[in-house]
Amino acid sequence: MATGAWSDSIPGIGTFFVGIDVAPGRYRCEDGKGGWWVRFTGPGGGDPVGSWPLPAGPAEIEIAQTDFAFETHVSTAWRRIAPPRSPEDGAAAEPRPVADPALRAELDTIVARRKPLVWLAPLSVLALGLVGSPLLGSLWLIGLGMLAVLVALGTPSVSLDLRRARELERRRDRYLLPEDFDDDGRALLARVQTAVDAVRDSQVNREGLLDAVDNAVTLPRQEWEIAQVLAKQSRLRADHADMAGAETLPEVEAALRPLRDKLDTSVEAVTRRVEALERYAERARSADEVLRAQRRLESIAEKAHEYDELLADTVRDDLALPAIERLTEQGDELLRTLRERLAEAAEAGGELPPPS
Repeated sequence: MATGAWSDSIPGIGTFFVGIDVAPGRYRCEDGKGGWWVRFTGPGGGDPVGSWPLPAGPAEIEIAQTDFAFETHVSTAWRRIAPPRSPEDGAAAEPRPVADPALRAELDTIVARRKPLVWLAPLSVLALGLVGSPLLGSLWLIGLGMLAVLVALGTPSVSLDLRRARELERRRDRYLLPEDFDDDGRALLARVQTAVDAVRDSQVNREGLLDAVDNAVTLPRQEWEIAQVLAKQSRLRADHADMAGAETLPEVEAALRPLRDKLDTSVEAVTRRVEALERYAERARSADEVLRAQRRLESIAEKAHEYDELLADTVRDDLALPAIERLTEQGDELLRTLRERLAEAAEAGGELPPPS
């Protein structure tokens, strides 16, 4: 069970937390022959949905924002090909879990140290067969040999998954689940994750045009730091309601007012940080629109010479040249606009406070 800052690919074998290990979205593997997958849906993953055996050839799977975990056993890795679909009823998306971006690398190191040990189980079974074969015969050796093969096939992945799960549980303070937030906290976290996904999935980001901001590092860190603040605010709001009680006396109200003012100030500050992320996402979307228009214009320009030849064959050159010049001017203007939008996006990314 890999854990930490997720990427856009999933190894073919293992169990992964959605939002901690892997991003929700649509995934594709090139060959799922004989493999299987399970999506653990519902609260705490209590409603599993799976497919087995997978047919030969490419396979696709939609991992939803609300899924708890994804288990896979195929021969090739899964590659993310599309972001998650928006809710069909227009409702706001539920936030996904958030983890410290350094957590995955930390757990990977711990599990990597254990990998050589998981092969002791099948080797021990085989050794037992060799020791007992002089007394119990060749059938005993054959039976334990087959058992050793089964153990060798199943033990490594299961053992490492369990190890990761135990190490993850010991680091409960390093990740946050939706139930760690109240309604206000979940609403702001959903806005954060929508903005983060918009920037990560933008074409200009995938092509490296937003090189002024290291989004692979900055965005997960921003999401984690904001989530930590929102979780603390959620706890303090619950504490504030408990301290206030159903019937608030003037003296109690006066004592709680400074605490409420400080909480409100914190909420305003984190909201400004969320809005800065949303501005960054909006600039990335705007740059995407211009980039798509530029690509369409390039496609048109590739065909333009055929129309230029047609004009040259049918009308005077002084009529053909202005048409060519207009197309060139449109391309130059669109390129200037794209550069301006990319600069605006980089400026919006620079408004984000530096990670602590």
